Amino acid sequence: MYLCVNNKRIEKMKIAILGNGRMGQMITELAEKAGHEVILTIDKDNYSDILDEDLKRADVAIEFSIPEVAVKDIKWCIRLGVPIVCGTTGWLDAWDEVVDYCKSNNGSFFYSSNYSIGVNIFFNLNNYLAKLMDKFPEYKIYLEETHHIHKLDKPSGTAITIANDILQNHSGYDYWMLDKDKDRTIPIKSLRRGEVPGDHSVVYKSSVDEIKISHSAYNRKGFAMGAIKAAEFLYNKNGIFGMSDLLKI
Repeated sequence: MYLCVNNKRIEKMKIAILGNGRMGQMITELAEKAGHEVILTIDKDNYSDILDEDLKRADVAIEFSIPEVAVKDIKWCIRLGVPIVCGTTGWLDAWDEVVDYCKSNNGSFFYSSNYSIGVNIFFNLNNYLAKLMDKFPEYKIYLEETHHIHKLDKPSGTAITIANDILQNHSGYDYWMLDKDKDRTIPIKSLRRGEVPGDHSVVYKSSVDEIKISHSAYNRKGFAMGAIKAAEFLYNKNGIFGMSDLLKI
């Protein structure tokens, strides 16, 4: 069965949701509105009851859980041949392990630290600005992120992506550090306030002025919509993908 989205013909998917928190619930709501079918929702309350056969019914899985189970979830889906879109952050110390596992099993894996289209445009602006500012060492870089009080990892995965991209494009820095400002180090300030969906900013500051780029999310809808688009993109593909593949930027 097919759906028509933005004049593009796509197949209706059976989706498994791994992680039934706020993002999981938002993805379920929007996926069903888009005409897809959420056939399985897995969370801490039913995790041990789910059989391989249950998960294998899904055309694609979307995983927004917690760092402690993300790698297990990803490998579970890859082992069963279920394409998986992962938005959980805080597990990237195991990135090489997951990539190797996906390749050795001919798996299908899509990862992004942030599924917002606006944030991914921001990533590209950040890369360009870092290359430009490499010529002006009098400007010191500061990075700040703010999220809701329920977010478990600190700094956010998006902030880490931003910092790592700067390190790739600016020769004046070697590391990033949380809440510490040292020579050749990008300090990341992480704040947890209320129900803030996600704010990120990068500041280049000199003794006479500053340059600032920022992104503020108004709600979680943009993240959920991006994850669903990633699932539609990943369907019937093999390999490892990210938002640059989806958005072609």
